Amino acid sequence: MRITDLLKKNGIALNVNVSDKSAAISKLVSLHEKCGNLKDTAAFKEGILKREEMGATAVGMEVAIPHAKSDAVKAPALTAITVPNGVDYDAADKKPCKLIFMIAATTDGDVHLEVLARLMQLLMDEEFTAKLKTAKTADEFLSIIDAKETEKFPDEAKAPAKPAKKGYRVLAVTACPTGIAHTYMAAEALVKAGEKMGITVKVETNGSGGAKNVLTAEEIANCDGIIIAADKSVETARFDGKPVYSTKVSDGINKPEELIKKIIDGQAPVYRADHKAKAEVSGGGNDSIGRQLYKHLMNGVSHMLPFVVAGGIFIAIAFLIDTASGVQAAGNSAFGSVNPVAAWFKTIGGYAFNFMLPILAGFIAKSIADRPGLLVGFIGGFLASNGATFVDPAAASTIPSGFLGALLAGFAGGYLMLAIEKLCDKLPNALEGIKPVLLYPLAGLGMVGVMMCAINPIMGIVNTGLNSGLTWLSDNNLGILLGCILGSMMSIDMGGPFNKAAYVFGTGMLTTAAATTDVAVQTVCYQVMASVMIGGMVPPLAIALSTTFFKNRWTAEERKNGVVNYVMGLSFITEGAIPYAASSPLKVIPSCAIGAAVAGGLSWLFGCTLMAPHGGIFVVATIGNPLLYLLALAIGSVVGMILLTILKKPIDSAKK
Repeated sequence: MRITDLLKKNGIALNVNVSDKSAAISKLVSLHEKCGNLKDTAAFKEGILKREEMGATAVGMEVAIPHAKSDAVKAPALTAITVPNGVDYDAADKKPCKLIFMIAATTDGDVHLEVLARLMQLLMDEEFTAKLKTAKTADEFLSIIDAKETEKFPDEAKAPAKPAKKGYRVLAVTACPTGIAHTYMAAEALVKAGEKMGITVKVETNGSGGAKNVLTAEEIANCDGIIIAADKSVETARFDGKPVYSTKVSDGINKPEELIKKIIDGQAPVYRADHKAKAEVSGGGNDSIGRQLYKHLMNGVSHMLPFVVAGGIFIAIAFLIDTASGVQAAGNSAFGSVNPVAAWFKTIGGYAFNFMLPILAGFIAKSIADRPGLLVGFIGGFLASNGATFVDPAAASTIPSGFLGALLAGFAGGYLMLAIEKLCDKLPNALEGIKPVLLYPLAGLGMVGVMMCAINPIMGIVNTGLNSGLTWLSDNNLGILLGCILGSMMSIDMGGPFNKAAYVFGTGMLTTAAATTDVAVQTVCYQVMASVMIGGMVPPLAIALSTTFFKNRWTAEERKNGVVNYVMGLSFITEGAIPYAASSPLKVIPSCAIGAAVAGGLSWLFGCTLMAPHGGIFVVATIGNPLLYLLALAIGSVVGMILLTILKKPIDSAKK
């Protein structure tokens, strides 16, 4: 490693006048900061001073070489100053130092020793040091070093200058099922990690509002590789021939530097898109079957959620309007449609809600079989929602197979469509053009029609049993246990598989409530949704309360961000707690999970119901027994805060 590779022109200051050793160190550190070599200037300077306490770094002959290995350094670098009048640097030969180099080294490796050894070999030549001390410009200073290195190490070829790449070294795509928090938190973590590492990173976010900061073809062509941190399928055909590393979105939040290193160190496999350009790629090896199924499910859930949320809230508004009009809900099958305004909201909301199952099944099947899977999934989801059978295809008198039937339609339909595609691959090439417009749709429609008419009666029985089971739980006071379980699931992984499983179950109960006129079943379904949402609100609120009332458990940065968690918690955005859980998982996760379980159980005990699938405190008007619901939320949050206070000890004042 040549000295001239580490020493930048703006890292050189000539003819400096410094009063003492401390001032000389401050000047050299400021040059490192000016060159952008440091992540944390104060921490690096502290490292330099600690090294000086071990013994002066003056080497004699009016030369000093202070140095330090530190996590505060982005990449190995040098700075240099000349001091014509000299400065007392505690040199063994008692001579003032007139030429001072400062080495900034990273903690990985012994670069500082290599640089120190090379400098010492060069500086043993008094004529060389004399030239450096009298250099008039930074360019002259560098040329003197370059000439001496070439003379001293003639067999060492200079590394050929690489043409500068345009754009970003690392690209990334982040996506989570809801596209609300994880997506953007992972993007922010990757960008910040890149800045700390001195690596340019651009992140495309596949959020709830669609793809933002989209990667261009030129950026993809010029980058070193792409990170895909996603829990749903994303479009990857554009990355054909580039190194691609795919992982969970939570890794983008918790391990951003590790992911960037995999790209920089060439550990990512080169991705090859198949002829169908499926929107899926595995990282560092094949995904497990469970992860593949989870990604397919989350692709369906992410597309379904807008229909659930918007439709569900419209229906909840309809119930509110009828309630305000004096309409009694008990035993009234027309509740929500009596007032004309309420009827409008319920009808429009019902239309959105009716799309929920076809969208869920359609995008699960698309994730599995690409575009040909859409028809199979949509039709399968629709047949699940109306309960069509061979005997009664119009579903006039059958029980819908509902949410469970739609899941089955998405997965079974997607994999069966893959089988059809493989069978069609054996047909003559002359038929290639009509496969996607005729053969796939025709075969898929026939297949899914037969499949769902056969499955719906069985799934209808399962749904009836599920409804009866929920009612039994409520009648036997076991619903509290279910409320505790759902609440804790929402908090265990804060947006991960457990959280999504509980949420999908809750929204599935809303579809069950919409499909039945049994008031007892509807009530239990709404209680499930209430326990689910309150469980997701507790973690951010517990952390916000702890950062407010027990400040000594948290750093200044954590306390500052804690205020934001009040808003995120009240908005039912559980992911606000993730950075805190990532830093202290064994303390934060159990505390929040227990607090959420308490809140979920109390919500059920108080008979609280919720007709809207999202919105947090802002849909409180749609909550049955709202004051008791708020009380349950407060108790659960305080329990979480107290447990956090017990488990998380005060931090050192130096870290605050």
